[in-house]
Formats: sequence, C-alpha cells, structure tokens
Amino acid sequence: MIDHLPVLVFFAPLFAAVSMPVVGHWKKNLCRPLAAAAIGVGALVSIASLDRVLVNGATRYSFSGWPAPIGIEWLADSVSSIMALAVCLFALLCLVHGGGIDRSVIRGRTVPFYTIVLLLTSGLIGLVYAADLFNVFVFLEVVAISAYALVALPGGPALVSAFRYLILGTLGASCYLLGVGYFYAATGTLSIADLSLRLPELLGSKAVVCGLIFMFIGLAIKMALLPLHGWLPSAYSNAPDLAVPLLAGLLTKVSLLVWVRILFWTTASAQARPDVPVFELVSVLGSLAAMAGGCLALYQQQLKRIFAYGGIAHIGLVLIGIGQMNSTGLTGGLFYLMNDAVMQFGLFALAGVVAGRYGIHTLDELGRARIRNPWILTTLIVVAVGMVGFPPTGGFFGKWQILLAALSEGNYLGAGALILTTLLTIAYFVRIFERVFQGGEEASDSTAPPIPRSMRISLMAPAVAVVALGFFSSSIIAALRQSIAGLGL
Repeated sequence: MIDHLPVLVFFAPLFAAVSMPVVGHWKKNLCRPLAAAAIGVGALVSIASLDRVLVNGATRYSFSGWPAPIGIEWLADSVSSIMALAVCLFALLCLVHGGGIDRSVIRGRTVPFYTIVLLLTSGLIGLVYAADLFNVFVFLEVVAISAYALVALPGGPALVSAFRYLILGTLGASCYLLGVGYFYAATGTLSIADLSLRLPELLGSKAVVCGLIFMFIGLAIKMALLPLHGWLPSAYSNAPDLAVPLLAGLLTKVSLLVWVRILFWTTASAQARPDVPVFELVSVLGSLAAMAGGCLALYQQQLKRIFAYGGIAHIGLVLIGIGQMNSTGLTGGLFYLMNDAVMQFGLFALAGVVAGRYGIHTLDELGRARIRNPWILTTLIVVAVGMVGFPPTGGFFGKWQILLAALSEGNYLGAGALILTTLLTIAYFVRIFERVFQGGEEASDSTAPPIPRSMRISLMAPAVAVVALGFFSSSIIAALRQSIAGLGL
C-alpha cells in the first residue's frame, strides 16, 4: 500500500468526482461533505507520501508494471509532494470558505460545481506528479477545462471572461503540444528522465530549440506571464467567490512548476548550460513581468484586479529566481512560489469576504466603509507583510534567496526588478490600508452580518501559513535542495 501513496492522493478526489452525480441525484446536501471528505483523505495520504519522500528520498511510480519510457511514470520528490499536499489543503480550505458564502450562484448547479472542483483537484495532483511530457499535457487540459467551467459558473460577464480564457488557454495548450512533438521528433521519448539523458547532446538541434520555444509560449499563457496574461484579471474578477481562491492560489503556480520541471530536469545539466540561452531569457522576461505587473496593480481600482496583477508580478519574481541557473535561485524561486500560492489564496478569500459582508468591490467602496473586524484586518496585514517581503514571513526568505542568486550571477536587472516590485507592492497596499483606516460610516461592522466560523478558518489559515513558512523556511529550503541535488547546479 505504501508504494501506491501518490496514486491514492490522486484517486481520492477523482473517485468522489465520478460518484458525485449519483450521490447528488439521491441527496444534494451530501455533495459538499463528500467532496470535503475525499479531499481530506487526499490530504492525509499526501502527508504520508511527503513523509516517506523526506525519509527515503524521491520515488518513481510506474503504472501497470510498465517502466518508463514505455509506461506512464510519476515522480514523487519533495517538490511534487509538497505541492500535492498544498493542492489538497487549498481545495479543502476552498470548500470550508464556500460554507460561509451565499451559494445562490450555484443554485441548481450544486452537483456540477462540486464535481468540477474535485476534477480540478485531481487534475492538479496529476500535474505535479506527472513525469512525462504528454501526461503533463493531459492533466493541463483536465485542469484548464475545469477552470473554464468554474469561471463561467455565475453567467453574465463571467461567460465572456471564461470564453477569453478558453481561447487563450487553447492556444497555450496547442503551443505546448507542438513543442512536445518537436521534442519527440528529436529524441524519440517523452519521459523527463529519459530526456535528461538524451537532450544535452541535442541542444543545438533546431527541433529541440523550437520545442523549448513552443512549450515556453504555451506554459507562459497558462502561468499568465506578461504580456500573455490577458485572460487572468477578468477571469479572477468574475469567477465565483466560492472558487476563485483555489484558482488564484494554484492555476498559474502549477503551470510554472511544470516549466521548472522541463527547464531544469531535462536541459540544465552542467555540460549543457553554456549553450542554452533560455535561462537568460526567462530571467529577463521575469524581470519585465514583475515590474510591469506591479505598475498595473498600482493603477487598478477593483480589489480583485489589484490582487490579480500583484500575482502576475510575483510570477515574474519566481522566474527571476529560476533564471539564475544556480541552486540558490532555483530553491528560492520554488520556495517563493509556495509562499505566493498561499498569499494569493488569502487575498482572494479576503476579497470574497469583504464583497459578501460589506458589498465592497473597489477602493472607493472600501474608503466609504468602516472595517474594524479583527479577522479581516489580521489577514490583510499578515498577507500584505508577506507580499512585501518583511520578516518573519516566508515571503522575506523567498525574496532574499532570489536576490542573493541574482547578485551572485551579476544580474542587476533581476535584483533591481525585485526591489522595484517590492516598492510597488508597498505602494498598492498603502492605497488599500489608507482606505481601510480612513473609512467612513456608510457600512460598518455593526450593520454587516457576522463572519461565519468557516470563513474565519479560511481567512486565518493562510495568514498562519505565511508566518509558518517563514519560521520553517530553513527546513523547507533544505528539502528543496535535496530534490534538486542531482541537477549539478
């Protein structure tokens, strides 16, 4: 049984998703408990899987007894195991968060909603474990189709956002699949482990170069890298408050993790590095995206759009780290990716609470309100401190690693972009806090409905996690270093 832990993490939400229509037809009130139970089981199994990886090292799982490259293989290392646990915990928190929200938006669509959330969860788990490029494509599409449906759920303007997301997402998937075809034509394999052995001597091949370019374009759309980010702000703004924290916390982060896998686990061997300019390109694009995203966030009026552009900027920071092609930058980038996932979840959960409790969607509405609720203020302050990168939050330690990596490589553009993005992050949070603490009396805590316990949990959990990631940063970074030890960085 212990050898099958990664598969059990995946099948727990998948089995519940398949069973959901039957359960929902019998009794719709059981849909949410069933979804929460399935994801909770997945979370417990993922903890056991992570513990095994930390004790015994990375493990490979071959389906049906067919080893790679012939069969389908999954890789459970510290990176994938931590992200699988994060997927389960985020999905569980999303269901908890939804318990306190007016669910009229899914009235009549209860069964489809929970089915889609479970499919999205299982797709994300498969995506972080997949160890061959074609199965990455399969799970990318499972995740994308689930996300399109969740964004479109409220109808109205959300349908337009979902359609835009569908068009760009399909373009991204097509580019990625075209790149996979080029890799297969050049190497005859799609296994990431096999590619790491065959690619170093083929990096001068035009097929390999074209494959890298197409896969990067496809995944850049999925991760919302500027200027290919057009789907994200409207999708996150119009998606239902029940689901948007899950989408914001994981969609772009897991796509970025896939690119890290391809970039480092296939092409970053020591002898190949001097001939691969893609790392420098990633660093430059990340620097530009970080600065541009911060500037765009500063000029937004809607809270969700501020947080969306802030997330786009911080995707750029992760790319700065991984573009340095050293162990400090890679571990710092991966660690900051985890922190950013938590912070984005917290910000969009917060946006849903203030929208439902006060009817606040914009900075002007925030300035006319009087918010003194300790749950809301504590979460906002802690997550803002993490986004800016002050100690003792995990955001500080992630940014510090990225900064050290950039300076050690003489990449002053990347270091400057990180500092400028931090200042821009301070600036747009100052705008938010200025409205909060100078609020008027049009909406106040005395007239607003109380925050349910489920929402308090979904607000405080990311705030606690932001601080906990800081306190345990050395242990997490050590585990990440163990995972990349064989890359020769």
